[in-house]
Amino acid sequence: MSQQYHTSPPQIPNVLTIAGSDSGGGAGIQADIKAISATGGFACSAITALTAQNTQGVDAIFPVSAEFVGQQLDAIFSDINIAAVKIGMLNDSSVIEVIAQKLAHYNLMNVVLDPVMVATSGDPLIQLSAINTLKEKLIPLVRLITPNLPEAGLLIGEPEPKSEREIEGFIEKLKAHSELHNVDILLKGGHFKGEESRDWLIQRNQTAVYTHQRIVTKNTHGTGCTLSSAIASYLAQGFELTEAVGHAKQYLSRALTHADELNVGKGAGPVHHFYTLRT
Repeated sequence: MSQQYHTSPPQIPNVLTIAGSDSGGGAGIQADIKAISATGGFACSAITALTAQNTQGVDAIFPVSAEFVGQQLDAIFSDINIAAVKIGMLNDSSVIEVIAQKLAHYNLMNVVLDPVMVATSGDPLIQLSAINTLKEKLIPLVRLITPNLPEAGLLIGEPEPKSEREIEGFIEKLKAHSELHNVDILLKGGHFKGEESRDWLIQRNQTAVYTHQRIVTKNTHGTGCTLSSAIASYLAQGFELTEAVGHAKQYLSRALTHADELNVGKGAGPVHHFYTLRT
């Protein structure tokens, strides 16, 4: 009788999201946990703020103290092997400093920062002092940042490009920023119009372009959170950065394609993170 050997499946990597809570479930910690889980990771979380919000807007924000954010991070890092970290909206300089201290102390790799800095209306969501702390303390510890066009302009102190004809010079300025802070940048071009949507992965020695068919749906709440979390999840699984971004872009496109299967609220609803469970 021949002997049978059973190989163990690869272990599921642990991925930490550091962000605010969205009571509507479409963005923030809730979207991060869904995206990480749907793309093959196990999600842990440290909450930086509580929000009272739904698909129509944010009614109230209750901040979490820097001390308690640090306690959450110590509890996670002292016990759980974290393979990648996603960081979302951070408004307070003291919270940013604590996160930077903990990342450096525990020597965390594969950190993806989604700098949620500008509202859809164009209004800034972060204080000027917090932007400086972000650039000086946190970004040097990060592997990838994922700004959209207005956020990228705010980061480097330049007006955002209004068309793809202006994008080449803007990318060169971002490349200089990338070299200065030793960080890669995924510039999200969703603010441009057209049938196709382009993102640019800007690295010190190359720029890769990701092109996808633009998906028409009102359910786009939490797309930035979802994309950055999926990238962190794929990095945790061992994919190279260009592959992780490509897989995450594909996942987001499919989640957007199936978004209209959801009926969440009266405003801009979320993407369908778990579309594969029905298809």
